[in-house]
Amino acid sequence: MASSIPESESDKKQQTERSMDALLAKSKDPSSLLPDELSYLVTAFVPSQPSRSKAYLILSTFCQGVRASKATEKSEAGEDQGTLALFRVFQPLIAGNLSQSQEDALLSAVTFHSALFQVDWQSAAQLFTEDGFIDLITTLELSTSSSVSLALARLYAQAGSHKACRQAFSEDSIVWLQKKSSQTTDDALRAISILALVKLAHGSSSDAASTSVATASATDTLAREDTTHAAQLTDMVINSKDIHNCLNEVVEGLAYLSVNSSVKENLATDAFLKRLFSFVPERKAMADATSNSTLIYGVVVIIANICAHKPRLNQEQQQIAKLRQMAESGKQSGKQGAEEQPDPLESERKVQARCRSAINCGALNVLATASGLDSQGIRSSLGQVLLSLTESKENRGEILRGGGAKTLSRIIQSSSSPSDPLPQEVLSAVQALVKLAITAPPLQVFGPNEGNVLDAIRPFSQLLLHPSASMLQQFEAMMALTNLASHGPTLASRIANVPHLLSKVELLMLEDHTLMRRAATELICNLVAGSELVFERYTEVNSETPRNGSSKSKIQVLIAMSDVEDLPTRLAASGALAMLTNMQATCEAILDLQMERHRAFLVLAQLVDPNVYTEEDVREDSGAMRGDPGLVHRGVVCIDNLLSNLKNSSHQDALKDEVRKTGLLVVIEKLLKGALGSFAEGIIGPAAEARKKLVALSS
Repeated sequence: MASSIPESESDKKQQTERSMDALLAKSKDPSSLLPDELSYLVTAFVPSQPSRSKAYLILSTFCQGVRASKATEKSEAGEDQGTLALFRVFQPLIAGNLSQSQEDALLSAVTFHSALFQVDWQSAAQLFTEDGFIDLITTLELSTSSSVSLALARLYAQAGSHKACRQAFSEDSIVWLQKKSSQTTDDALRAISILALVKLAHGSSSDAASTSVATASATDTLAREDTTHAAQLTDMVINSKDIHNCLNEVVEGLAYLSVNSSVKENLATDAFLKRLFSFVPERKAMADATSNSTLIYGVVVIIANICAHKPRLNQEQQQIAKLRQMAESGKQSGKQGAEEQPDPLESERKVQARCRSAINCGALNVLATASGLDSQGIRSSLGQVLLSLTESKENRGEILRGGGAKTLSRIIQSSSSPSDPLPQEVLSAVQALVKLAITAPPLQVFGPNEGNVLDAIRPFSQLLLHPSASMLQQFEAMMALTNLASHGPTLASRIANVPHLLSKVELLMLEDHTLMRRAATELICNLVAGSELVFERYTEVNSETPRNGSSKSKIQVLIAMSDVEDLPTRLAASGALAMLTNMQATCEAILDLQMERHRAFLVLAQLVDPNVYTEEDVREDSGAMRGDPGLVHRGVVCIDNLLSNLKNSSHQDALKDEVRKTGLLVVIEKLLKGALGSFAEGIIGPAAEARKKLVALSS
């Protein structure tokens, strides 16, 4: 007889599966479900039911079907007809079960209502806020059944996420949750009660902030409660043996609480982080990871909060924040308050220490696992985490060794298609990959497959061109593209062919910000060296149909950039000129500019000898300056190329006169005599050739 029991249970399970399959098939047409079938669905979410995942699918399909059937209907009061229809279907089923005294009926009602919050929160909230419903549900607080208490706490945790539901909570229900959160006999009930309290407290705080009635005392109280609740949940993670029964709720609670700076600091310990990360399966066990996506999302959010840097605000944003703070302070106290002091726990040093703790405890393995999940929320959080971790250059080598570049590439590729612009939420992931590409050579970041490097050009370029990109993101995107462009003509040509990119970079060359101007000029220099398209763009001076605007004006910008104070910018701009002056058209453009403005030759001369200036120049007497070897070399090459390519120019008389006025021969002779310092043969050789041509020109 004993052997027949398992068989009977097996038959029962098979019968349940068949019933659920039949419901699933009929749920696509909501009108075909009979009342008894809906009543059966209500009972399908109790913990003892074996097919709860299929029950969620049936409920979701049914709700979507009802909403689709009511999509075209409108009410005079502007009410959502889909929500009303679902309310009318489920209200009698839930209320009927709650009015009974049997534990199974009560469990069915509460667990179904919790499931409805996850599938269609609008109708679930309508049920929760119905007149008299909260009085009916609170009678369950008197139940001595641990299963009913656990289900009720879960329902409260679901309802606490929604403003209308929070307003329906009674003080007695809050007290009940507080009692359950402090008992020590049932860890699951304790954790879920804490989660409900956290959601209610944080939601109420947000509600108050949105109406500008939040007070400093309320904020302090919330911070103290956060610290207490976080300590309880942290202890459960580290020490509880039954944590798996409530792990998702514990992690969700800590995800809410970890926005608090003191909580962040307390969570960034080896004991907690190693234990937390141990719950996340290895990447190779993706089947387990997929079934634990809720848990993994919560863990990623905790890492993101722990490692989050304070946002960098530009001057306008800082001023707006200051004005908003003064206004709020005035509302609270009736007078202007003092400036808010920075939180020492959010200092750069503290954040970097927390980032190091996360990396040392295995955060990179967690992120690698999470990147394989098909969840936009997870991908967005992953980008934020890796951006925070890459802020410190000291972390980037370890991130690369831990597969961080592959993780970021996977996030970017799965979040956008090659033909579409980058979504706003993926910019953080692109910026993190950009930081890695700035720090290390392409081989180390992307591996030996050149296709991986080519694939990175599109997101890097789109970050630069994105209308929502910050100045920092644009700057770093240009630096990364400059690095890629320096690794061969294939990469440089691919970058140059990105639509609108060259025009954007040339515009940024005129930025007032020194670093932006420098990055743009360095990128143009590398593209001139590696891309025929860009080289031709800058040398089609005399073309009747120039491909992209006036090349002469572009040469003029390069000459201007060769005359700024920033040395890297001057090196890049003059380096581009040294390459472009191999073409006669470029040399003729420079001569035209010299004849128009009488400045171009002086800029070239000052590359060799910074002490050269005309009577119109106003300069402070700072003593003799020594030329940078890189600038001297570029200046000599430009001068030599000019003389070589303009020897048959129709403007010989003008060239001779401008060369004399600028004193180019004197500059080159000083260089050759050693008056400007000692330089390598690579500079002296071209200088000697230039001197011969200058002497011949002046004779």
